[in-house]
Amino acid sequence: MRANPQSELHRHGKMFGVLVVEKDGVWQTDDGVSFIAAFSAQLDGRYDHEGFVPPVYEMKTPPVGANKEESRRLQRLLFAQYYLLNGKGEQKNLIEIFQHEQPILSPEEWFGKGQGNQGPRDKDPLPPSGAGECCAPKLLQYAFLHGLKPLALAEFWVGASPANELRREGQFYAPCSGRCVPILRFMMQGLEVKKSAQENRTEDLFRRIEVLYEDASLMVVNKPAGLLSVPGKTEELSLSAYMKAQKGYAYLMPAHRLDQDTSGLIVFAKTEEVYKALQTYFQRRDILKRYEALLKDERRKGEGRKGEKLMDEGVIELPLLPNPFDRPRQMVSREHGKPTLTRYIIRERRADGTIFVDFYPMTGRTHQLRVHAAHPEGLNAPIIGDRLYGNGTEESDRLMLHAAEIRFVHPVTKEEMHFCIPSQF
Repeated sequence: MRANPQSELHRHGKMFGVLVVEKDGVWQTDDGVSFIAAFSAQLDGRYDHEGFVPPVYEMKTPPVGANKEESRRLQRLLFAQYYLLNGKGEQKNLIEIFQHEQPILSPEEWFGKGQGNQGPRDKDPLPPSGAGECCAPKLLQYAFLHGLKPLALAEFWVGASPANELRREGQFYAPCSGRCVPILRFMMQGLEVKKSAQENRTEDLFRRIEVLYEDASLMVVNKPAGLLSVPGKTEELSLSAYMKAQKGYAYLMPAHRLDQDTSGLIVFAKTEEVYKALQTYFQRRDILKRYEALLKDERRKGEGRKGEKLMDEGVIELPLLPNPFDRPRQMVSREHGKPTLTRYIIRERRADGTIFVDFYPMTGRTHQLRVHAAHPEGLNAPIIGDRLYGNGTEESDRLMLHAAEIRFVHPVTKEEMHFCIPSQF
């Protein structure tokens, strides 16, 4: 496919994918290539482009019903005809694949009735719009239909970033959690999948946990990067669960959280009363937290806003909300997002184009510092090693973000507590 200056890629970009395949034990397929390629949904209004696999199901524009209920009935009929294969040779349609999944709500639906995070609930949920035509399902479906053995899969962004999401050209991304993960959970059955590096190094992470302070009321811990703060949706053991089991405590609750990829200081309450007191401190902003981060300054390559120099210090304000189709990624939404505020100070500009920064979060939203660093309306300088908003493991085997300092008043003794562990970035 030749580059087209009128292509939608120049306006909002698109996800592309490559699947390395094998047939009959031979590295190359019959036509002499060892991979197949795909793009998400349509490209420039078409499903068919030379060199790319066809759609799983060429969905025509469904007829518009007389009312919403009729439209939903037609969508359901369409999804019921949309069959996908898995590695065992089994097949299911999209209705069957998504029947036990939590409904996906758009930001408009989520906030449409003024119910905040509760949102309206659908008694008869449908698969999310566009499900089945992302790169990964298209590539696996083509491989299964043509007797190709999937070996390795990668998806990457080409073109401009969408208005509300952070996508960088050439960056690899994991399949979206809303549309793709439920489908891939079915399609990858029967395929041999290697354990991730994270699964193989969990025990080492537990050995690196440092307890910096402990009394009858609370505990301060230095968490290594790569360890969950609290239990998640997987069976992976978290820091809180591990510490609770190791110490034999009946109650142990983190007063705040760190992303799995972030290292540094975290405070645990050992009683419910202390936990509530610490939560009140955070709500009143009576707890000082300082993070250290190493960023990649995109402005050196002329990618900043009009190429201006990044100010030595300042405040970033961006309204954030969870991306309903790709949790846990966050998105910027002026209409629906919640306010976030971060103060930053640049401590060092290095010759290799990286900058060492102190972050002082004044609100505590999920991925706040990571989005504030990477977004064009923030610093436009992603944190090195950020696999969600930056260039991931291409630059570092970990996220270069560390909770380096915390200061608060002990809820029981009323002593000032101050802990500082530099990052060594």
